Amino acid sequence: MRNPRNERVSSDIDGTGPERKCILSGETGAREDYIRLAIAPDGLVLPDIHARAPGRGAWIGVSRDTLEKSLEKGKLKGAMARAYKGAALTIPDDLADRIEQALIRALTDRLGLELKSGKLLMGSDRIAQNAREGRVTWLAHAADASEDGSRKLDQAWRVGSEAEGSGLKGIRLPLDRETLSVALGRDNVVHLALNDRGAAQRVASQLQRLLHFQGQPRTETDGDGMDGGNGPARSAAHEATN
Repeated sequence: MRNPRNERVSSDIDGTGPERKCILSGETGAREDYIRLAIAPDGLVLPDIHARAPGRGAWIGVSRDTLEKSLEKGKLKGAMARAYKGAALTIPDDLADRIEQALIRALTDRLGLELKSGKLLMGSDRIAQNAREGRVTWLAHAADASEDGSRKLDQAWRVGSEAEGSGLKGIRLPLDRETLSVALGRDNVVHLALNDRGAAQRVASQLQRLLHFQGQPRTETDGDGMDGGNGPARSAAHEATN
């Protein structure tokens, strides 16, 4: 990666403090919620999802729709040109696609790591049993999961969490069963559950970034469970498990 001058951008990876500044909106936010843009040796601007590439970089915290509009109007190109004075930069037309695919890969990679560590549960029967026994801290369904199957697991989770009547339910992921199956190397992955709070928080962090970029409402989590954005249900589950 190159290390061009970036005096106008205070949100560099090597900067201090937990916040970063979006090069497009000018707004600041938590580093983990923003996406870093780095420069390849040939000047190509690429997403650095894990913020590990060497050199300095600019950050964005906007949705895909906003990014695509900025690309069409040349706003991102202008902002990058001002930030990286004198550098020959190339912004790919499919930058938004690259970012979304990288975010999806980051989420599925995290799920894969939790599977290897034994914290990710799959299969309706296994999830239902663990849910009823109070051993599920996070529940999710593929985008194309059936309503009936999802509803049954949601109910089992509420029973095990002593949160009946709260509306607590699993998250509807922005990934279908085919994507999950390929990513996890298993057949017909439709429902997922985690049995560890730390694992739930790690997965939630990657999921939130993807949802934000897609322009979808964020989910809420407190480490004890997740409800797909239903605040009262989350509170009920928290009280029931503490």
